[in-house]
Amino acid sequence: MVEGNPIDVKERANRNAPFFRPAFFADRSCGSMVNVKFVAAYRSAFERGVLRERVEAIEAMLASCELCPRACRADRARGETGFCEADGGLSVSSTFAHFGEEAPLVGRNGSGTIFFSRCNLCCVFCQNHDISDLGEGTHVAPEDLAVMMLALERRGCHNINLVTPTHQVPGIARALLFAAAEGLSVPLVFNCGGYESLSVLRLLDGLVDIYMPDVKFMDPEPARLYLDAPDYPGVVREVVKEMHRQVGDLAIGPEGVARRGMLVRHLVMPGLEEDTRRILDFVKDGVSADTFVNIMSQYRPCHRAFEHPAIARRPTREEHLSALAYASVIGLRRAGPH
Repeated sequence: MVEGNPIDVKERANRNAPFFRPAFFADRSCGSMVNVKFVAAYRSAFERGVLRERVEAIEAMLASCELCPRACRADRARGETGFCEADGGLSVSSTFAHFGEEAPLVGRNGSGTIFFSRCNLCCVFCQNHDISDLGEGTHVAPEDLAVMMLALERRGCHNINLVTPTHQVPGIARALLFAAAEGLSVPLVFNCGGYESLSVLRLLDGLVDIYMPDVKFMDPEPARLYLDAPDYPGVVREVVKEMHRQVGDLAIGPEGVARRGMLVRHLVMPGLEEDTRRILDFVKDGVSADTFVNIMSQYRPCHRAFEHPAIARRPTREEHLSALAYASVIGLRRAGPH
């Protein structure tokens, strides 16, 4: 699964060694920043010594875990587990160049995707429940994760796409420190379920280039039934606003590849047309009419969805088209089936 010598990576990070920027990346710019070379946020933080400080602050949170709003306070540093059932280490399910993500992430060479095991939401309809619920994956050291990141960059991936990172942020941050010492330079994508801790997000400010949250529900009742998180709507509102404050609207550089900003995903659910409209209203009025929103139609009943008759079917074509039409009517200029 990994390449290279993890010990070398760790030693370079401990020396805060100078980085090497790959030649293929040297002349790319970021969105509207014409004639300005792109520099990943974490690169600047690394050079200023800020990244190391943030890593230490995030790692300290493992002793009484409040990495997500469930605030289980498990001592994960000593192996205790909370709602997500993750211990204090890193567990990776898979890593590969992904060509099924949104076009601004995929570009020509794919999004360098790393799937993490376990999840702080555990949706009843999860299509990856073998990973999120059952914990399928392999324990790795932060040094090994750094090598994975560097290997994805070397094969030409346009970004490092961290999937379900919320509960694994301490190990990811330490790995990022190691990878930055070895010259990692592509944008970092935080691909999450939207159920995040604002305290953690503020520690990630200046480290993450692209936030990609799901916005699942605005109604507390389906959030309670399907996520076991009735506070999800209130949490995700504040989370999305904080993410947008940090990185702004999605900036797309040369070759149509995203460099910085926020990309919101919403999965159209059967029978929840009004809730979808509330979500789109919030994004337009509470965040930005220029928010890049992927209105997705690929819901299918999986996992325990058949225990809930209301979501035990696919959404109809009309339900998806209605969501797209509503986004257009209210003026969400960058919403669509991306």
